[in-house]
Amino acid sequence: MKEILITNDDGYESDGLHALIEAVRPLGRVTVVAPASEKSACGHSLTLTRPLRFIGVDDDFYKLDDGTPADCIYLALHSLFEDKKPDLVISGINRGANLGEDITYSGTVAGAMEAVLHDVPAIAMSQVMTKTEDGFYDYDLSLATQAAYEMADRVLQGGFPLGPRRLLNINVPNIKPDSFQGYRVTRASWRNYANDAHRHTNPRGEEYFWLGLHPLDFNETLNGDFEAISAGYISLTPVQCDLTCHHSLEKLDQWLK
Repeated sequence: MKEILITNDDGYESDGLHALIEAVRPLGRVTVVAPASEKSACGHSLTLTRPLRFIGVDDDFYKLDDGTPADCIYLALHSLFEDKKPDLVISGINRGANLGEDITYSGTVAGAMEAVLHDVPAIAMSQVMTKTEDGFYDYDLSLATQAAYEMADRVLQGGFPLGPRRLLNINVPNIKPDSFQGYRVTRASWRNYANDAHRHTNPRGEEYFWLGLHPLDFNETLNGDFEAISAGYISLTPVQCDLTCHHSLEKLDQWLK
């Protein structure tokens, strides 16, 4: 039986997590280790200053007390899979896109990144949301769950298409399956960031800030993930752990001389 390990960064109660579990359960034995609370935008952080504890939620389902997605995968691989590594790690389904440079912030992507550092094939999956007129965010997970099953089945049956220390970052547009245009292999788009920090004052007169969400604003990028999402495609972006800017090595060497 194939072994699938799942985590996320929205917390163990997230509807995206539970939708993912049900989507891939027919493909093998599913083990879940997820953060006890939301850890969005925590990046690839490990917890080094306090102890961590597995808390059983259900059969093969654990929440990690105050842990990050990277903690979840790191400890699961060393505590729950001591004899045999899982065949696949899936991180998600995240509420919100992880496009462009967002992959550096994303706890969802970090969960998958931790897996490939330990030679386990991994997918990060995120659901794009649409802001409504009343200021809330709407999303439909039906296409994402369909894609999760299809991509996981393809990996488990046909092998992982990427080399060592590479993960697959998947973003799903907020559309119904009947509007789906297909899959598109993409590169990370160039995202435009702004400062969305909101200044407030508490009842004691102390100033504090609350960071908001940035709008999805991108420069046009050839074969970009944002362009694919906007056109109704699911974007498949290969991501590598090697952050070296290889194109700049020679230029930097000349500059140093």
